[in-house]
Amino acid sequence: VGEIAHSAICLTPFLPWALSHRKHHLNHNHLENDYSHQWFIREERENLHPLIKASHFTRNLQLPILYFVYLLTGIPDGGHVLFYGRMWEGHSFKEKANAALSVVVSATTACALWSSMGTSDFTVVCMVPWLVMSFWLFMVTYLQHHSDDGKLYTDDTFTFERGAFETVDRDYGKWINRMSHHMMDGHVIHHLFFTKVPHYRLEEATSALVKGMNERGQGDMYKSIDT
Repeated sequence: VGEIAHSAICLTPFLPWALSHRKHHLNHNHLENDYSHQWFIREERENLHPLIKASHFTRNLQLPILYFVYLLTGIPDGGHVLFYGRMWEGHSFKEKANAALSVVVSATTACALWSSMGTSDFTVVCMVPWLVMSFWLFMVTYLQHHSDDGKLYTDDTFTFERGAFETVDRDYGKWINRMSHHMMDGHVIHHLFFTKVPHYRLEEATSALVKGMNERGQGDMYKSIDT
Protein backbone atom coordinates (compact mmCIF):
# COMPACT_ATOMS: atom_id res chain seq x y z
CA VAL A 1 0.00 0.00 0.00
CA GLY A 2 2.79 2.42 0.93
CA GLU A 3 4.68 1.79 -2.28
CA ILE A 4 1.56 2.44 -4.37
CA ALA A 5 0.30 5.48 -2.44
CA HIS A 6 3.67 7.11 -1.75
CA SER A 7 6.30 5.83 -4.15
CA ALA A 8 4.11 5.62 -7.26
CA ILE A 9 1.19 8.03 -6.88
CA CYS A 10 2.91 10.72 -4.77
CA LEU A 11 6.40 10.16 -6.28
CA THR A 12 7.85 10.11 -2.76
CA PRO A 13 10.01 7.06 -1.89
CA PHE A 14 7.97 5.30 0.79
CA LEU A 15 10.50 3.51 3.01
CA PRO A 16 12.93 6.47 3.32
CA TRP A 17 9.96 8.74 4.10
CA ALA A 18 8.60 6.23 6.65
CA LEU A 19 12.00 6.15 8.35
CA SER A 20 12.38 9.92 8.71
CA HIS A 21 8.71 10.24 9.68
CA ARG A 22 9.12 7.69 12.48
CA LYS A 23 12.26 9.40 13.77
CA HIS A 24 10.46 12.73 13.71
CA HIS A 25 7.65 11.29 15.84
CA LEU A 26 10.06 9.76 18.34
CA ASN A 27 12.06 12.99 18.74
CA HIS A 28 9.56 15.80 18.20
CA ASN A 29 10.72 19.12 19.71
CA HIS A 30 13.99 17.69 20.96
CA LEU A 31 16.45 20.51 20.43
CA GLU A 32 19.05 18.35 18.70
CA ASN A 33 17.31 15.15 17.62
CA ASP A 34 14.10 16.36 15.94
CA TYR A 35 13.61 15.68 12.23
CA SER A 36 11.94 17.56 9.34
CA HIS A 37 12.19 21.04 10.90
CA GLN A 38 15.57 21.14 12.59
CA TRP A 39 15.94 23.46 15.55
CA PHE A 40 18.97 25.58 16.31
CA ILE A 41 19.83 28.37 18.72
CA ARG A 42 19.95 31.70 16.89
CA GLU A 43 23.20 32.74 18.56
CA GLU A 44 24.85 29.50 17.41
CA ARG A 45 23.81 29.80 13.75
CA GLU A 46 27.38 30.36 12.58
CA ASN A 47 28.36 26.95 13.96
CA LEU A 48 25.92 25.07 11.70
CA HIS A 49 27.04 22.94 8.76
CA PRO A 50 27.62 25.19 5.69
CA LEU A 51 24.88 23.43 3.69
CA ILE A 52 22.34 23.90 6.48
CA LYS A 53 23.34 27.56 6.81
CA ALA A 54 22.95 28.06 3.07
CA SER A 55 19.57 26.32 3.09
CA HIS A 56 18.36 28.46 5.99
CA PHE A 57 19.55 31.67 4.32
CA THR A 58 17.71 30.84 1.05
CA ARG A 59 14.64 29.20 2.63
CA ASN A 60 12.13 31.75 1.33
CA LEU A 61 13.44 31.41 -2.23
CA GLN A 62 13.15 27.63 -1.97
CA LEU A 63 9.50 27.54 -0.87
CA PRO A 64 8.04 26.34 -4.21
CA ILE A 65 10.56 23.49 -4.38
CA LEU A 66 11.45 23.03 -0.71
CA TYR A 67 9.99 19.53 -0.43
CA PHE A 68 11.92 18.44 -3.52
CA VAL A 69 15.12 19.90 -2.04
CA TYR A 70 14.42 18.11 1.26
CA LEU A 71 13.89 14.74 -0.42
CA LEU A 72 16.80 14.98 -2.83
CA THR A 73 19.55 16.75 -0.88
CA GLY A 74 18.66 15.48 2.57
CA ILE A 75 19.02 18.84 4.29
CA PRO A 76 18.84 18.63 7.28
CA ASP A 77 17.89 14.99 8.00
CA GLY A 78 19.60 12.85 5.38
CA GLY A 79 18.82 11.83 1.83
CA HIS A 80 15.57 10.17 0.83
CA VAL A 81 16.95 9.39 -2.65
CA LEU A 82 20.69 9.24 -1.95
CA PHE A 83 21.21 7.50 1.37
CA TYR A 84 23.53 9.56 3.51
CA GLY A 85 23.32 11.76 6.60
CA ARG A 86 22.21 11.19 10.17
CA MET A 87 18.96 9.53 9.13
CA TRP A 88 20.88 6.47 7.94
CA GLU A 89 23.40 6.18 10.77
CA GLY A 90 23.35 2.67 12.23
CA HIS A 91 21.12 1.20 9.52
CA SER A 92 22.15 -1.97 7.71
CA PHE A 93 22.84 -2.50 4.03
CA LYS A 94 19.65 -4.59 3.83
CA GLU A 95 17.55 -1.70 5.13
CA LYS A 96 19.14 0.65 2.61
CA ALA A 97 18.60 -1.87 -0.18
CA ASN A 98 14.90 -2.16 0.70
CA ALA A 99 14.63 1.62 0.77
CA ALA A 100 16.33 1.78 -2.63
CA LEU A 101 13.44 -0.22 -4.08
CA SER A 102 11.11 2.62 -3.09
CA VAL A 103 13.37 5.05 -4.93
CA VAL A 104 13.30 2.78 -7.98
CA VAL A 105 9.49 2.68 -7.92
CA SER A 106 9.27 6.49 -7.77
CA ALA A 107 11.92 7.04 -10.42
CA THR A 108 10.48 4.38 -12.74
CA THR A 109 6.98 5.82 -12.40
CA ALA A 110 8.21 9.35 -13.15
CA CYS A 111 10.30 8.22 -16.12
CA ALA A 112 7.45 6.14 -17.55
CA LEU A 113 5.03 9.06 -17.31
CA TRP A 114 7.59 11.45 -18.80
CA SER A 115 8.31 9.08 -21.67
CA SER A 116 4.66 8.45 -22.52
CA MET A 117 3.41 12.01 -22.04
CA GLY A 118 6.31 14.11 -23.27
CA THR A 119 8.03 16.91 -21.39
CA SER A 120 5.30 19.55 -21.73
CA ASP A 121 2.38 17.37 -20.67
CA PHE A 122 4.40 15.70 -17.91
CA THR A 123 5.35 19.10 -16.52
CA VAL A 124 1.81 20.50 -16.61
CA VAL A 125 -0.10 17.37 -15.61
CA CYS A 126 2.32 15.83 -13.12
CA MET A 127 5.10 18.09 -11.88
CA VAL A 128 3.23 21.35 -11.40
CA PRO A 129 0.48 19.65 -9.33
CA TRP A 130 3.21 17.75 -7.43
CA LEU A 131 4.95 21.02 -6.57
CA VAL A 132 1.65 22.56 -5.45
CA MET A 133 0.86 19.49 -3.34
CA SER A 134 4.34 19.42 -1.79
CA PHE A 135 4.24 23.16 -1.01
CA TRP A 136 0.86 22.71 0.68
CA LEU A 137 2.13 19.66 2.56
CA PHE A 138 5.22 21.51 3.75
CA MET A 139 3.22 24.49 5.00
CA VAL A 140 0.52 22.55 6.88
CA THR A 141 3.20 20.27 8.35
CA TYR A 142 5.09 23.30 9.62
CA LEU A 143 1.93 24.73 11.21
CA GLN A 144 1.06 21.41 12.88
CA HIS A 145 4.38 21.43 14.70
CA HIS A 146 4.78 25.07 15.71
CA SER A 147 2.92 27.44 18.02
CA ASP A 148 3.73 30.68 19.82
CA ASP A 149 3.99 28.90 23.17
CA GLY A 150 5.95 25.89 21.88
CA LYS A 151 8.66 24.40 24.09
CA LEU A 152 11.91 22.67 23.20
CA TYR A 153 13.50 19.92 25.25
CA THR A 154 16.98 18.55 25.81
CA ASP A 155 18.16 15.08 26.84
CA ASP A 156 17.51 16.04 30.47
CA THR A 157 13.89 17.11 29.96
CA PHE A 158 12.62 15.31 26.84
CA THR A 159 10.01 12.57 26.90
CA PHE A 160 7.97 11.19 24.01
CA GLU A 161 4.74 12.46 25.58
CA ARG A 162 6.06 15.98 26.13
CA GLY A 163 7.19 16.17 22.54
CA ALA A 164 3.86 14.86 21.21
CA PHE A 165 1.88 17.47 23.14
CA GLU A 166 3.91 20.23 21.49
CA THR A 167 2.11 19.43 18.23
CA VAL A 168 -0.97 21.47 17.32
CA ASP A 169 -4.39 20.51 15.97
CA ARG A 170 -5.40 23.14 13.40
CA ASP A 171 -8.99 23.42 12.22
CA TYR A 172 -9.35 24.44 8.55
CA GLY A 173 -13.09 23.92 8.38
CA LYS A 174 -15.26 20.82 8.05
CA TRP A 175 -14.66 19.97 4.39
CA ILE A 176 -10.93 20.70 4.24
CA ASN A 177 -10.47 18.63 7.39
CA ARG A 178 -12.38 15.74 5.80
CA MET A 179 -10.62 15.94 2.44
CA SER A 180 -7.24 15.88 4.15
CA HIS A 181 -8.23 12.83 6.24
CA HIS A 182 -8.11 14.89 9.45
CA MET A 183 -4.32 14.92 9.44
CA MET A 184 -4.34 18.62 10.43
CA ASP A 185 -7.12 18.71 13.04
CA GLY A 186 -6.16 15.29 14.44
CA HIS A 187 -2.41 15.66 14.57
CA VAL A 188 -1.92 15.50 18.34
CA ILE A 189 -3.53 12.05 18.58
CA HIS A 190 -1.56 11.03 15.49
CA HIS A 191 1.69 11.89 17.27
CA LEU A 192 0.69 10.10 20.45
CA PHE A 193 -0.49 6.89 18.75
CA PHE A 194 1.03 6.99 15.27
CA THR A 195 1.42 3.21 15.09
CA LYS A 196 -2.12 2.46 16.33
CA VAL A 197 -4.69 5.02 15.15
CA PRO A 198 -5.40 5.09 11.39
CA HIS A 199 -6.39 8.35 9.76
CA TYR A 200 -10.05 7.35 9.42
CA ARG A 201 -10.21 7.16 13.24
CA LEU A 202 -8.42 10.44 14.00
CA GLU A 203 -11.55 12.56 14.45
CA GLU A 204 -13.15 10.06 16.82
CA ALA A 205 -9.90 9.50 18.72
CA THR A 206 -9.27 13.24 19.07
CA SER A 207 -12.71 13.77 20.60
CA ALA A 208 -12.03 10.96 23.09
CA LEU A 209 -8.60 12.41 23.93
CA VAL A 210 -9.97 15.91 24.59
CA LYS A 211 -12.84 14.55 26.70
CA GLY A 212 -10.55 12.33 28.75
CA MET A 213 -7.99 15.07 29.37
CA ASN A 214 -10.65 17.57 30.42
CA GLU A 215 -12.11 15.04 32.86
CA ARG A 216 -8.65 14.61 34.40
CA GLY A 217 -7.97 18.33 34.58
CA GLN A 218 -5.25 18.10 31.91
CA GLY A 219 -7.03 19.93 29.11
CA ASP A 220 -4.46 22.74 29.12
CA MET A 221 -1.88 20.35 27.66
CA TYR A 222 -3.86 19.95 24.44
CA LYS A 223 -3.33 22.58 21.72
CA SER A 224 -5.92 23.44 19.09
CA ILE A 225 -6.00 26.52 16.84
CA ASP A 226 -8.59 27.66 14.28
CA THR A 227 -6.46 28.37 11.21
